Amino acid sequence: MSQATFRIWRSEPGGGAGAFKNYTTEISEGMVVLDAVHKIQAEQAPDLACRWNCKAGKCGSCSAEINGKPRLMCMSRLNSINLDEPVTVEPMRTFPLIKDLVTDVSWNFRTKKGLKKFKPRKPDAPDGTWRMAQQDIDRVQEFRKCIECFLCQDVCHVLRDHDKHEEFIGPRFFVYAAALEMHPLDTDDRLADLKDKSNIGYCNITKCCTTVCPEHIHITDNAIIPLKERVVDSFYDPVSRLLRMISG
Repeated sequence: MSQATFRIWRSEPGGGAGAFKNYTTEISEGMVVLDAVHKIQAEQAPDLACRWNCKAGKCGSCSAEINGKPRLMCMSRLNSINLDEPVTVEPMRTFPLIKDLVTDVSWNFRTKKGLKKFKPRKPDAPDGTWRMAQQDIDRVQEFRKCIECFLCQDVCHVLRDHDKHEEFIGPRFFVYAAALEMHPLDTDDRLADLKDKSNIGYCNITKCCTTVCPEHIHITDNAIIPLKERVVDSFYDPVSRLLRMISG
């Protein structure tokens, strides 16, 4: 057994006044940050608010910022962190604070409701099923790994630094849009919405969202950039504009 100090953000309910408070606790081999937070809850701070569920890196509930980096607490092993200094644990900064380490991420769910859903074409086989190429399925399969931890939303500078929540849907929902826009069965067109409502042009592809994704989804390269290219081809390519003018 050894000891480590955790510098945890504490606040009043409703995200009121807050400050960091140090807690020193015993740690053992194999522990993750969430284990340490639970131990502190059990022994020193029973009123410490912390959201979690599966403790297996699949529910996305325990998102926080550890030593300044957005991470899942349950996937942040203590043996990978410098314990010679206090380990800073604080809530995601992009979302309104509820209490301590818990933030209000409901904006994400409201945003998702406003996006166009899956609209498949009619079955093309006599038995009422569809035929698809395996490579088309493989392309969108990666996007289905998203656990909606919203770490990519937290680190996105458009949302974090410029507070464009009413104008910009963020990387998580560009992944969602890409999963549908690139789906071989989907027939809906989301490009106008991506350009005008979701303002995909605000993204300057810094890849910070890709860096923090616990599922290692290539958010920037495989979702955002291809969507940007489709928007440019559709609305800014002179040949495409001419065809739209003729057909319109």
